[in-house]
Amino acid sequence: MFDFWTVMYLLVVGLVAGYIARLLVRGTGDMSFWATLLAGVVGSFVGGLLGYLLFGWDDDEGWVQPGGIIGSIIGAVIVVLLWRAWSQRHPSAGRPSGTAGPRPGV
Repeated sequence: MFDFWTVMYLLVVGLVAGYIARLLVRGTGDMSFWATLLAGVVGSFVGGLLGYLLFGWDDDEGWVQPGGIIGSIIGAVIVVLLWRAWSQRHPSAGRPSGTAGPRPGV
């Protein structure tokens, strides 16, 4: 199912979808390149899952499948919104210890 060109397509579409999702969702300026790529790739699979569940697309491939560009963007927006909500609840997550904020008494 996944050959070299499929993976390259998934990475390129994921990167484009991740950046478009970051443009559509405010407050995501602190996401790195790799986080944007990950959000886009995961969003592609979320879009594929939504297409499968809502419209029955590609029934023969099952529910774990990448979506097209529109499905990837929609899925990436969902992933970025979840990312932002999680990072607001856990402000020190993903940072090295000791860098969550100013030290007391300094």
